[in-house]
Amino acid sequence: MKNNIKVWRAKNDLTQDGLAKKLGVTRQTINAIERGKYDPSLELAFRLAGFFNCTIEDIFTYE
Repeated sequence: MKNNIKVWRAKNDLTQDGLAKKLGVTRQTINAIERGKYDPSLELAFRLAGFFNCTIEDIFTYE
């Protein structure tokens, strides 16, 4: 699954660590999602979308 979390982080001037702290996950989790090594749970995907005030489809695209 492709994602553009890095773009959304940049728009909000957040580091991986900053985003991780706001979502209650580790920086390694954010890094793994961004690199496509880990697909987040549906709950985490919803939390990301809610945090960035967008839809899940705005962040993730299925390949």
